[in-house]
Amino acid sequence: MQKTSALDRLRRLDGPTKVGLAFALLGIILTVIGIFRDPGTPVTAWSLAVGSLISGVVWGLVSWAIAVATVEVEKDLAQADGTADGEPD
Repeated sequence: MQKTSALDRLRRLDGPTKVGLAFALLGIILTVIGIFRDPGTPVTAWSLAVGSLISGVVWGLVSWAIAVATVEVEKDLAQADGTADGEPD
């Protein structure tokens, strides 16, 4: 059985999934920074976990959906133009 590295698995993901993961990570980072910067927010494992989960899922899901819609529109436009590969002339 051949072992694959995390980088190899990441390379095999499609574009919208990579976009979703990147924005989920960005949302988590911004949430953690916001929790530490806000003096009114208690810095507990619970607040970090829930805040990171909510922001990561929302940012990741919304950005993934936008990226998928963009890919689908590009495919439809390419199909309407008659090109099979979706690349501009």
